[in-house]
Amino acid sequence: MGRFGRRVQRGRGVRAERAADPADVAHLERFVASRIGVEAYLEPATLMTGQTVILIGHDGEWTRRRLTHPAALAFGRRVGIPVYDVGKLGYPQRMRDYNARQRTSH
Repeated sequence: MGRFGRRVQRGRGVRAERAADPADVAHLERFVASRIGVEAYLEPATLMTGQTVILIGHDGEWTRRRLTHPAALAFGRRVGIPVYDVGKLGYPQRMRDYNARQRTSH
């Protein structure tokens, strides 16, 4: 293995996915119910967090909660919103615009 190689150890650095927190699911349901044009984007797990879903409204306002991909897909079907993979599509421009507006208004 080279100087900068990484050694993979089984069972280390891999987060076990936990069940969806009912409070998180309720928050996502409220977000969908109170906004129009909401879409869900699946985000991959990181070293610090498990898989997440980010909901983005028509104006770019967004919220993120930890939710496994299967749970996020089921949530999207249940509430009738499309679910996309952020790794394939990226984040929509309206979200970046919303974030820019928030930075300039504070």
